[in-house]
Amino acid sequence: MHKLTDIDAPAAPTISFDQFLAVDIRIGTIVAAEPFPEARKPALKLTIDFGAAIGRKRSSAQITEHYETASLVGRQVAAVVNFPPRQIGKFMSEVLTLGFPDAHGHVVLFKPDHEVPDGARLF
Repeated sequence: MHKLTDIDAPAAPTISFDQFLAVDIRIGTIVAAEPFPEARKPALKLTIDFGAAIGRKRSSAQITEHYETASLVGRQVAAVVNFPPRQIGKFMSEVLTLGFPDAHGHVVLFKPDHEVPDGARLF
């Protein structure tokens, strides 16, 4: 497992393009965000709309340092949509919401510079 603070770590081992294509990263719009006080580490529960083909999925995201629930609704985010669901306490996280660590290791969400259709795939 990689730490968010591994900024100085070398690049991961080389993978093939087909391996990259196996990771399905999509854009979605957050339609609901709520506190997740039961999580071991501070987190929020997100519901993200990925469009008609994928639908709405839920995600537990450790993003409480930079984001509040009210500011997240309507924001586009990127997520891996083809990992198996992961049980986090009583919550089932269905997608991995993507972000990068700031200088203190706190998650900064990844989003496109311009709005794109929900469900658009990274290539």
